[in-house]
Amino acid sequence: MTESTPHLYEVIVVGAGFAGIGSAIKLQQMGSDFVVLEKASEIGGVWRDNTYPDCGCDVPAAFYSYSFAPNPRWSRLFAKQEEIKTYTVDTARHFGVLDKVKLNTNMLEARWQEAQQCWHLKTNNGLFTARFVIMACGPMHVPIQPVLPGLETFTGRQFHSSQWDHSIDLKGQRIAVIGTGASAIQFVPEIAKQVASLSLFQRTAPWILPKMDSPISADWQGRFARHPWLQGLLRKALYLQFEILNSGLRFPFFVKRLQKAGLKNLARGVKDPSLRQRLTPNFALGCKRILLSNTWYRTLAQTHVTVMGGVREIQGNQVIDSEGRSAQVDVLIFATGFEVAHPPIADAIVGASGQKLTAVWQGSAQAYMGTMVPDCPNLFLTFGPNLYTFSSAFVMIEAQLQFIQSALKFARQKAVSQIAVDPVRLALYNQQVQAALQSTVWNSGCASYFLDRNGRNSTNWPWTTMYLRWRLRRFQPTEFVLTRQAHSTNT
Repeated sequence: MTESTPHLYEVIVVGAGFAGIGSAIKLQQMGSDFVVLEKASEIGGVWRDNTYPDCGCDVPAAFYSYSFAPNPRWSRLFAKQEEIKTYTVDTARHFGVLDKVKLNTNMLEARWQEAQQCWHLKTNNGLFTARFVIMACGPMHVPIQPVLPGLETFTGRQFHSSQWDHSIDLKGQRIAVIGTGASAIQFVPEIAKQVASLSLFQRTAPWILPKMDSPISADWQGRFARHPWLQGLLRKALYLQFEILNSGLRFPFFVKRLQKAGLKNLARGVKDPSLRQRLTPNFALGCKRILLSNTWYRTLAQTHVTVMGGVREIQGNQVIDSEGRSAQVDVLIFATGFEVAHPPIADAIVGASGQKLTAVWQGSAQAYMGTMVPDCPNLFLTFGPNLYTFSSAFVMIEAQLQFIQSALKFARQKAVSQIAVDPVRLALYNQQVQAALQSTVWNSGCASYFLDRNGRNSTNWPWTTMYLRWRLRRFQPTEFVLTRQAHSTNT
């Protein structure tokens, strides 16, 4: 093909993390003509990018993996970053989809072409076209860089935890960490072992529950390899455990029981009453992401670690908190999370109206079943708006892939050139989602990344994942606007 007439794929997948590789496997199995565009030089997504000390998953590995590709050789109940990244590569190699990935290919813009009924994807390596696009870019993709007064005057080194600078030797240094989210919970106890001092700047104390982690012996790994049903049974048990957690967060008595466990965890690790008070959360457990650690509180109780308030300003190598206390700092580490409620990929998607998806959303991301968005025919999102639950990401990935496969097969069989969201159904669905969220702990009043800039919860799924899987079990043509041979009909 010449540059002016690029090959028209049936499907283009953007991103080669778990959602992208899962998409590739399912597309290959259904004989689709597809390609995966990956901006980096290797696959792996969030588990390629995040390499901070002690980086790992807070969902057990037997559950944090594809159901169709179990790994009997996990070394721990909760796997670490390198092992998860290796699993991604090994799975892609096992299913023969690595050669479908175009590395170092960054999508700059995806624009719908109404006349041609296809998507044009502009990349640093030229133009790609496809009838359908799966945006598998992930929710933990673009780090948040906070705007802090005086940051430009800081005289030391600085970086975000998701872009860890391994060239900096932290030994004997004075460190400031801004943020107390999931990454800080993991790396702070590790770096505290070697630094001269560590000042933790905390706006809100998180809820921390004990992490029931342990190594998996070689004997048990062998049993899982010889008897896959054993690991399958463990996966089902973990699924039910997380389903009970999600359902239980609807009930105050269940939340209070979990909070008691969190307060006991705090009391075990911190004996000083004033520090314990500073580390006691002021919101209901579950309103923000629930965190797991056995070392966080013990670390913060050490004499060379100081828990500060939120950052007020920076003056040279001094970081000053909201209470006026200051810390002398050599290295500044941002543990400030990612753009979750405002997916950055929306800035690169131009729909049928000629508007960017960000303009269509106007600050509040919406999708039908978290998978198809307004003004964007033939485009699927993975981890779309209002799909997040306290469970394994693979539950959402596989449920969405089931739906996407069903939609693609329907389009083939019925000669459908365009699948679009029905705006009436979209509005009704999102009204139902927001109404259901009002009584949940996620909307109980705390400030979290679940809420968008309009104060709307654009992140959480308010029902069970069993219901999610049922709703996404197959494509329902009556719920969409379909186009056949250049004329539009509601089918």
